[in-house]
Amino acid sequence: MGHRGPQPALEEVLDREVTGTKVLDVGCGTGDLAIALARRGYEVTGIDISSVAIDAARAKAAAEGLTVHFEVQDATALSLPSAPFDSVFDSGLLHSLMRRGRGEQDAYLALLPDLATPGAMVFVLAVSLAAGHGWGVTEDSLREAFAGPEWADLDVQEIEVAARVDGRELALAGYLLRTVRAMT
Repeated sequence: MGHRGPQPALEEVLDREVTGTKVLDVGCGTGDLAIALARRGYEVTGIDISSVAIDAARAKAAAEGLTVHFEVQDATALSLPSAPFDSVFDSGLLHSLMRRGRGEQDAYLALLPDLATPGAMVFVLAVSLAAGHGWGVTEDSLREAFAGPEWADLDVQEIEVAARVDGRELALAGYLLRTVRAMT
C-alpha cells in the first residue's frame, strides 16, 4: 500500500482507544503503526509474512531508539508466546487475506480470539469492495467475520484508507471495525 505513517483513520484510535499495555499489530508491514504505538509507550509486537518488511521495520524502530518486537510470521499460522494482547490492530491484513481466498481468512479469524485478552479492543482497517479495485470487504463481510460469541460491541464505521498506487496518493473507500473480545 506504500502510504507513509499509520493510517489517518487510526490517529484518533491511537490517542484515545487503545486498551492495556501489550499491543499486537498483525500484518505490520514496514512498522509505521507499530512504531507509532511504541512512541506512545505501548509494549508492541508486530508481525508480517515479509522478511523484507520486518527488516525495514526493525531498522526504523532502531533509528528512533524504540523497542518493538518484530517477527516474521504468517497470520494464518501464528505462534506468539507473548499472547494474549490487550489491544490488537489489523491495518490492511484482513482484506489482503480475502484476496488470497476464504481458507486463509478463516484460518486467521479462528486464531484471533486467542490473541486477545477478554476485554481487549480489536481494530480492523480494511479497503471496501466499493473502492472499485475488484477486491475488498463489505460491511456485511466484516460483521459476519466478527459475529461469533467471542466478540462484543461491534462497530463498523466508513472511513477513507490512504494508499499509494503507482506513485499516486489515493484515498480509498474503507471501513474501520472496532470490537471487544468478549468476557466469555
